[in-house]
Amino acid sequence: MKTNPSSASLLILALTLTAMPRAGLAEAPLTDHSTEQPASSIANPGIWPKVRARPGRDPKVEKKIDALLAAMSIEDKVGQIIQVDIGSVKPADIVTYKLGSILNGGNSGPYDDEYASPAKWLQLADEFYDASMTRSDSRPKIPIIWGTDSVHGNNNIVGATLFPHNIGLGAARNRDLIRQIGEVTALETAAAGLDWTFAPTLAVVQDDRWGRTYESYSEEPQIAADYAGSMIEGVQGKVGTKDFLAPNHLIATTKHFLGDGGTGGRDQGDTHVPETVLRDVHLGGYPAAIEAGTQSVMASFSSWNGEKMSGNKSLLTGVLKERMGFDGFVVGDWNSHGQVKGCSNEDCPQAINAGLDMFMYSGPGWKQLYDNTLAEAKAGTIPAARLDDAVRRILRVKLRAGTFDRGRPSSRAFAAKFDVIASAQHRAIAREAVRESLVLLKNNGVLPLKPAANILVAGNAADSISQQAGGWSITWQGADLPNSAFPNATSIWKGIEQTVKTGGGTATYAPDGKFTAKPDAAIVVFGEQPYAEFKGDIPNLEYSPGDKSDLEMLRRLKAAGVPVVSVFLSGRPLWVNAEMNASDAFVAAFLPGSEGGGVADVLFAGADGKPAHDFRGKLSFSWPKRPDQYVLNRRDAGYDPLFAFGYGLSYAAPGKVAQLDEARPAGMAEATPGVFYGKGRVPAGWSIDTQTVTRIGVDRRTQEDALRFTWSGAGPQTGRVAITAPRAIDLSRESNGEISLVFEYRVDTKPTGPVMLGIENGGKTTSVPIGATLIRAAPGEWARIAVPLQCFASRGANMAAITAPFVLSANAPLALSLSDVKLDYVGMPMNACGD
Repeated sequence: MKTNPSSASLLILALTLTAMPRAGLAEAPLTDHSTEQPASSIANPGIWPKVRARPGRDPKVEKKIDALLAAMSIEDKVGQIIQVDIGSVKPADIVTYKLGSILNGGNSGPYDDEYASPAKWLQLADEFYDASMTRSDSRPKIPIIWGTDSVHGNNNIVGATLFPHNIGLGAARNRDLIRQIGEVTALETAAAGLDWTFAPTLAVVQDDRWGRTYESYSEEPQIAADYAGSMIEGVQGKVGTKDFLAPNHLIATTKHFLGDGGTGGRDQGDTHVPETVLRDVHLGGYPAAIEAGTQSVMASFSSWNGEKMSGNKSLLTGVLKERMGFDGFVVGDWNSHGQVKGCSNEDCPQAINAGLDMFMYSGPGWKQLYDNTLAEAKAGTIPAARLDDAVRRILRVKLRAGTFDRGRPSSRAFAAKFDVIASAQHRAIAREAVRESLVLLKNNGVLPLKPAANILVAGNAADSISQQAGGWSITWQGADLPNSAFPNATSIWKGIEQTVKTGGGTATYAPDGKFTAKPDAAIVVFGEQPYAEFKGDIPNLEYSPGDKSDLEMLRRLKAAGVPVVSVFLSGRPLWVNAEMNASDAFVAAFLPGSEGGGVADVLFAGADGKPAHDFRGKLSFSWPKRPDQYVLNRRDAGYDPLFAFGYGLSYAAPGKVAQLDEARPAGMAEATPGVFYGKGRVPAGWSIDTQTVTRIGVDRRTQEDALRFTWSGAGPQTGRVAITAPRAIDLSRESNGEISLVFEYRVDTKPTGPVMLGIENGGKTTSVPIGATLIRAAPGEWARIAVPLQCFASRGANMAAITAPFVLSANAPLALSLSDVKLDYVGMPMNACGD
């Protein structure tokens, strides 16, 4: 693609603007290893840095551990190295099985309630603690600890302060702010009685197609290195002071060790690089985190050169523990041990022997994992010394964290102080984080806006706290949550409305961007829908390839002569050349969290006509000029971004952006949509094919947003309905986890014979029965069926080349209305593998 002179000038500007980082952050020189070839997955510890691991061994603590180990049974020891999701274990189980830890997964809440109050979290924490301390023998009472993903605030709890995700914090370049965010997160989590957070993520993401890109501070290892110590200190307190692991702090986790950001944009994939690249790029913030005293490290789901990290002894033991001196404990990721060669979720001595100290397990088979591990420990398959070492590390952290001394969670110093959750002080810090994380990509003279003006606010995202918060917000994927799920939050629209009202102007919200009286300016808020891993992986960086309604709105406003300010919400840089061309100003807001008012703070001038807050954010990820530039890092050959790493305009340092090339490269990989049929249509290029079945449009929520299919049952040929892709799609990754094929339906005439739900690759259809479910359904009422993709894979479907991801077949009379066919995470599926 050619670059016109004005774009070339812009690129020069991008490379030179505000090159000096703030808050003392330095830019380390980078080595280009692109000519090296990956070799073994066995590390050479001698080439890795030695680290001053802190806080250092305390002889009194070690003596207590010796006494505990001597008094513990082998059953107690095995219990300590197992952590189970609260969706799979109850406090009564802990009376018998003295597990070391519990966790709440992304969709697990106390008493099966994702919207549970903080008091309910604390109540359940007490119940698990009491169970762990209940013994009828003379063995030691060892308190259980509760781990949680407080990754951008205590994001599992309704009403908590939600900070910008890490990608935005990376743009802020402010270590002091990071430390404050860690402190607030720890306090709001401790108030609910929890002990431990699985944060911070230190991934150095190299391929922006990865659905976890927003969990990374930057594509540059130096930013992770600069932030790691500050975040660990914020969460845990400063090593060497009385504040370290005090009651207002938590146990921190650095994750995911190692190389999770280099998997080619594929979740749980393979980082195929030489060991020097693994060290120089992906090690990033780990030395700083260990020096700051991180007490746990999470092993990655991913592989390095073909070997799963949870089974890589040379890295977990040789590099992390022996070379770098880490003396906390290594925890697995969600059943990650089950992916180690020769392992299953319920049986994996290989992971413990490699250096994993604690299994993380979810599912009904945790007792089987316990029994297998106990048998292997008794048989010596897991050597006694390795088991003792793992338990020693866990006990060391529990002793350092005071869990033996502080009693029940509700009796601790900051427990039940629910007024700290979303306190005014905490929300002010989050609002500051929003202001500092915004990156101004374009401003052709329209900003700052006058608050006394007539402002139109458009886009569904403007009043969606769920969309501005992103994944890991109340639920794992964070999608489809009402604003009522965030009672202490402010949407971007509400922040603008308040600013304009205070300034004497008029603000009107019209999601579709339509107006009667021409406004002075329009602020259009749009972007990605929330996602986390699994659902977040994409094949290229084109924004919204199947739905250009946002672009159409921008163009319509532009054609009407309305100055347009775009606020773009995303978990990664995306190709938005067309949207940027249709905007007079363009702000990359990333995922700002609960304090949407911070956006208005920088868009508007004060009463004196001068902005009270300038844009300070600088790109922590390079911004693509083409949608196929998903690997776009400064060390890469031919580095040619639209906006380079470190770019960011401001009122003090303005710059204009010329017209951008909107041509889409030919032959680029197409996105696999998460919704196969919705709002009355299939994605562009897809089709709904029928065979001896009739169909008509019917109304569900809006006019003809659903279809009614009728099987007459006449003749020998099976009637079928298939949603067909224009080319084979790869669903192999999605079939490894808890992603289901989901559709919503209404039975209009009950079936009188078998009904099968299937997927097709080539001419082969793999199906499960659903007829009994349809017969049980209440006629005329909408319901949902969810079948895990794993069910089709286990029946032999080639999940890497699916040509029709939805096939419904019957050979007897049936009338069924259909809407919302999609892939989704639904926890425990409603239909397992069919009837």
